Amino acid sequence: MERPFPTVAVVGLGTMGTGVAVAVARSGRRVIGIEADEKSAARALARIEESTAHAVARERLTAEERAGLLARLTVGHALDAAAGADLVIEEVPEQLELKREVFAELDRICPAGTVFATGTTALSVTRIAAATARPDRVLGLHFFNPVHTMKLVEVVRTVLTAPQVAEDAAALARDLGKEPVAAGDRAGFVVNGLLFAYLNQAAAMYESKYATREDIDAAMRLGCGLPMGPLALLDLIGVDTARTVLEAMYEQSRDRLHAPAPILGQLVAAGLLGRKTGRGFYTYEAPGSSRAVDTTAGAARPGVPGREVRSIGVCGSGTMATGIVEVFAKAGYPVLLAARSLEKAERAKAQLAKSLERSVAKGRLTEEQRDAALGLVTPVGQYGELADVDLVVEAVAEDLGVKRELFTALDAIVKPGAVLATTTSSLPVVACASATRRPQDVVGMHFFNPAPAMRLVEVVSTVLTAPDVTATVLELCAKVRKHPVECGDRAGFIVNALLFPYLNDAVRMLQEHYATVDDIDTAMKLGCGYPMGPFELLDVVGLDVSLTIEQVLHQEFREPGLAAAPLLEHLVAAGCLGRKTGRGFRDHARR
Repeated sequence: MERPFPTVAVVGLGTMGTGVAVAVARSGRRVIGIEADEKSAARALARIEESTAHAVARERLTAEERAGLLARLTVGHALDAAAGADLVIEEVPEQLELKREVFAELDRICPAGTVFATGTTALSVTRIAAATARPDRVLGLHFFNPVHTMKLVEVVRTVLTAPQVAEDAAALARDLGKEPVAAGDRAGFVVNGLLFAYLNQAAAMYESKYATREDIDAAMRLGCGLPMGPLALLDLIGVDTARTVLEAMYEQSRDRLHAPAPILGQLVAAGLLGRKTGRGFYTYEAPGSSRAVDTTAGAARPGVPGREVRSIGVCGSGTMATGIVEVFAKAGYPVLLAARSLEKAERAKAQLAKSLERSVAKGRLTEEQRDAALGLVTPVGQYGELADVDLVVEAVAEDLGVKRELFTALDAIVKPGAVLATTTSSLPVVACASATRRPQDVVGMHFFNPAPAMRLVEVVSTVLTAPDVTATVLELCAKVRKHPVECGDRAGFIVNALLFPYLNDAVRMLQEHYATVDDIDTAMKLGCGYPMGPFELLDVVGLDVSLTIEQVLHQEFREPGLAAAPLLEHLVAAGCLGRKTGRGFRDHARR
């Protein structure tokens, strides 16, 4: 079968354009590179020669492959040269009128059979195609930067794009060693449509002073396994670029969650565009540098000493409670594992013993360390045994009534001055605190599952939490080798407040038949480096848990865009809760 598009022209040889040109030439195709003028063309050719020489030095290319690649590639400044191409890929700056002018001129120059592709990240492909007399032969080919390492290409069809054109473009992407994902023509396509709403909410969270930039970024890296925090990523992408993409998304959706956070406009107006200018949310060593020089600024803790913690109680016998007990015991703290019956507590300790044994088998613990940790854990069948501990961590069911009842009981049992912590992931901490006569001693201590492996702990202070209580938990986190991030007591805290709207947006995207489950998951893993796609993650978390968190977020913020997607509600009503029931967005029973 003949490979599609034996000759490809690339118009615009900036970072993306040169990357695309090299990738296409490397596939054995002839490439015609076109820049705006003679000097720009010479600079582009020099960059290509330098980057390919670097690839040879790193053994990504052989010298012979490089020579062949350069022989197949010509670089000039005459747009007329595109007349000899089967496909023209446009990579000029992200300005609608500029792109339309280029396409109108290409339409005049190129034969009727030539296919045009725009590399836009957010602009309307349909409006760009309308500048030509061949909209059926126009589509979007959205490569990701850096092209040589990023495997994803979004193949964007308009309502007029011929199916064969889209199929040939996808075949080209596969021939380049890329993974094509089909997308329709709407602002942001798949990846940016999900990514930028999340980035925008992170910017708004920082602007409101809810949490520091360091804590927001650390929370998403450590809590979700993301390669970068959202504010650092905004600096990498460019604050101006992010604002442009969000403006395009908002123009189409009129969703307030897509309206650029005011801080983005302020940074742009000040010329603080991120890494490329040397300053954005962070300050860098120099323009273009990736090294931030002020990552600790604003992160200093108040000089309030914490209370002494010598013994700890953990209430609960489930997976989370057992994991938290393991964390404290391995750090050398005596722990009372309190459950509603001694039998439940002893079963939880038996599960702890199995977990520690697995760590020994994997070489993470010695037998002596296992025995020492187990020896520090005492199962008890009544909460009255917790009277003398210095800190109690509640890890019972995520039900406000149950938690309030427990806190009322603890208030009557535990000694004065002890810290009472809740591990809730979505309920208001102050509601637990108000069930006691000592709300100043109550704080949120949100561990992530599995607690022994996940480094993050969200430390949630209410309007009533005493400063030394917050300090106590921050100090304790350091002693048990966890990374604490501070935030206030509002729905979702940091991680869930940013994560679940993103997951909900993915469900809406599926619900609207914009893209498939597999394509959306593939796009986010390959395009953003996420460890799991949104539907994989939803099925792991549980659709019922996800729906509850979405409902809590919507109820707190009353933002229409946070309302749970009807498809999520329908799947939960049908009992399709994810992996735990064998079916969610995927059928796990057949796997």
